[in-house]
Amino acid sequence: MDIVGALGGKTIHPVGALPGGVSKAINEEERAQFEAWGHELVDFGLFGLQLFHDVVLENKGYVDLILSDPFTTPMYYMGLVDENNKVNFYDGKVRVVDPEGNEFVKYTPEEYLDVVAERVEPWTYLKFPYLKEVGWKGFVAGKDSGIYQATPLSRLNAADGMATPRAQEAYEVFYETLGGKPVHNTLATHWARLIELLYAAERVVELTTDPEITDPLVRNIPTETPDEGVGIVEAPRGTLTHHYITDERGLVQKCNLIVGTTNNYAPMSISIKKAAQAVIKGGHITEGLLNRVEMAFRSYDPCLGCATHSLPGQMPLEVLVRDADGNVVRRLTRFVE
Repeated sequence: MDIVGALGGKTIHPVGALPGGVSKAINEEERAQFEAWGHELVDFGLFGLQLFHDVVLENKGYVDLILSDPFTTPMYYMGLVDENNKVNFYDGKVRVVDPEGNEFVKYTPEEYLDVVAERVEPWTYLKFPYLKEVGWKGFVAGKDSGIYQATPLSRLNAADGMATPRAQEAYEVFYETLGGKPVHNTLATHWARLIELLYAAERVVELTTDPEITDPLVRNIPTETPDEGVGIVEAPRGTLTHHYITDERGLVQKCNLIVGTTNNYAPMSISIKKAAQAVIKGGHITEGLLNRVEMAFRSYDPCLGCATHSLPGQMPLEVLVRDADGNVVRRLTRFVE
């Protein structure tokens, strides 16, 4: 089952996109195959949600962990929505809601610099995006801080619902179970991913049963040389903004990318600190406690290679335990020299 590879020429980093469209149309045989796969994917999405219900939601210990304070952090939430404020991965406007669930701003891709700024710190290659109107207040969450989150959980919080029926049903169960909108529980992001998986599968069926899907006109040849363009889509781990400026030859002279991990770097840092302070007491560190801390940032599905253009191949982790005077009393590392 490789829809991406069939459409894009490669499963990882497809090569079928061209200026003005794509390089290849699909025929009726491919359409029928994609539709059949789509139905299988819907079944798989439903299976995943049922498995989550049986294994996680039926286990009080897991539910208590999801709802626990160390993994609960109210903040602003960002996600792409359609004209009805339903979740959309590919088109529409970016909507941001505050920690109470109220719409804070909705903007087009071209307006992103009016809404988002990036903070630079000397100790990291990554930047820290924040909402300009609220401002940078440091690594703190809440309504008075401009830090926002852009994750699967954020997309659900920022939207008024899902655009497909089964995903909408799952969306309603999600919020009924967790006490209403918005949900601030970081570990609930995994549940949100399953709902989005079902939505994506339903969209496959919807698109492959559209009569226009086999239209051979899949590209409009550009007639002018572009000079600037901004695009925003939803990547699996968060909102993805690309901004390019070109010269008279169409060659890129300047670009700015705000990827999912960059968007989530500040909230991820807050979540790590909160989890570490909650589970590590008296300088006592175990592998289990480190796993609890790791859960805080794994929820964000970080890709440091995407955000820094560096790929170490391992996930370094360093925990420093300090006493009341700030002195390091213990250091524990994983994949750190």
